[in-house]
Amino acid sequence: MKMKIRVCQGVSGIILVTMVTSFMLVYNNSGSGDRSSSSSSLSSQRLDGSAPSTKKPERPQRLPTPTLEGYTGVMDHKPLKMHCRTCALVTSSGQLTGSRRGEEIDSSDCVIRMNDAPSISYQQDVGRRTSLRVVAHSSLQRVLRSRQELLNASQNTVFIFWGPSSCMRRDGKGHVYNNLRLLNQLLPTLQVYIISRIKMLKFDELFKNETGIDRKRSNSWLSTGWFTMAIAVELCDRINVYGMVPPDFCRSSSHPSLPYHYYEPSGPDECSMYLSHERSRRGSHHRFITEKAVFANWARTLDIHFHQPDWKPAAVNGSHAPVPAGS
Repeated sequence: MKMKIRVCQGVSGIILVTMVTSFMLVYNNSGSGDRSSSSSSLSSQRLDGSAPSTKKPERPQRLPTPTLEGYTGVMDHKPLKMHCRTCALVTSSGQLTGSRRGEEIDSSDCVIRMNDAPSISYQQDVGRRTSLRVVAHSSLQRVLRSRQELLNASQNTVFIFWGPSSCMRRDGKGHVYNNLRLLNQLLPTLQVYIISRIKMLKFDELFKNETGIDRKRSNSWLSTGWFTMAIAVELCDRINVYGMVPPDFCRSSSHPSLPYHYYEPSGPDECSMYLSHERSRRGSHHRFITEKAVFANWARTLDIHFHQPDWKPAAVNGSHAPVPAGS
């Protein structure tokens, strides 16, 4: 607990300094940027020469946007209302370098990114648009460092932040939550949400149900990828995942060496990172490979598809993959 508090306080100190400079930012509020649909107008004369009908066509009733429980606005405390038919979930993997998938990614209804992964300078490979960005509490300072791209130009992007309750509590003692409120006061059109404590417990429960592993007892942390995929299952009808390797990819001796992040070409090797975390039993670590096995299992029954590399989970006879309803 003391370690968590020190991490939160360290993040808070950096954020508070950054917040002072944020008053000088110019936030571009021009246009809502919402995508609108237009119905084709009736022609003034029918092809058969008859006069056009004066009766106005009935407009189809628009269904209400679903409410996603467990994601709370930092200013108004209202739940998130959002739904997408097709989603491009863009990972931060070096697998995307040179992929030229950007146009394909941007053609989706919603584009989902993680932490501080940029699109500027990488548009050909990862696309330009961002509809939802899922951010770890520990990545907030990096998001602020890239605030010109990630915050100032994000009128239509929804931000969901996750973190331990010690950082996210709303009683005045949650340092990250306090600074998210300050950020939202400075940039009032920014859509900032946090994952509630109850929802965080449900994510832990989901991980245990799917893997048989108790996250806390195994001294592991769920990755931002875990939260992002589980949120996408609630949000999207179809999910196209870009840059995620299959669970057994790094166990092959012939796998290529690629950076963990496409925007850090000199950073750590992706598979070295996955394997070291998966094998670790001391200190905080993620279970990247275990999580990918769960995602592959979900893809057997849900509309989830993997690209760059392109792969499908192997069929398992007589099995039924649990559906993470409600996460």
